[in-house]
Amino acid sequence: MARVVVDVMLKPEILDPQGQAVQRALPRLGFEGISDVRQGKRFELEVDGPVDEAALARIHDLAESFLANTVIEDFTVKVESEAVVAEASK
Repeated sequence: MARVVVDVMLKPEILDPQGQAVQRALPRLGFEGISDVRQGKRFELEVDGPVDEAALARIHDLAESFLANTVIEDFTVKVESEAVVAEASK
């Protein structure tokens, strides 16, 4: 089993009101020196079996057609971890 992560972010030219609200709140909370905040979405997909090129292509299609609005959002797909199953001997 493996974990594949799809990160979705608004394109740089798209206004991010949630990110701006967080940015404005930071100085009031004592966090100085943050010049910009962008908010996004993270999807963690647990994949049965190996994550080969075909599996990544299917996940890319899933992200493009369902997880992201590609008119205003960009996304990345990456394999975060491949689980190694080991049997413990008794």
